[in-house]
Order: sequence, then structure tokens, then C-alpha cells
Amino acid sequence: MTNRLVLDVKGMTCGHCVSRVDKALRAVEGVASVTVSLEGHRAEVEFDAPATSAALVEAVSEAGYEASA
Repeated sequence: MTNRLVLDVKGMTCGHCVSRVDKALRAVEGVASVTVSLEGHRAEVEFDAPATSAALVEAVSEAGYEASA
């Protein structure tokens, strides 16, 4: 079963930021798709186990941005 999570992402200011967040989320095992919006300051993620919402928030945090579900 695929899960969908929308993350509010703070700190993105440019296309490079979007790319970093996208790459960080895609690196989490179990992530099927990622859409990051600079204008909306959000990321939509579809994922299966073993990925968790906590792991996704942590991945964004490790990339240097603040995320919340």
C-alpha cells in the first residue's frame, strides 16, 4: 500500500534548494515519487515501507532545511 505525505519545507530559496530536498527524499529507501514546490514551500512524497514519515522529515533536516508533516 502506497502512502502519501505532504511536508511543509522551510528554508528553500532557489532551484538548487529544490534539487537538494528532492535528492534527499529520493535517497530514503521506499520512496516511489517526489514533487517539490519552491513556490508552495512543500514536498509531496509517495512511499512504501520501509520509509516512514519520520525518516522523510529527518532526510530533509539532514539536507539543511526544516520540514514538518
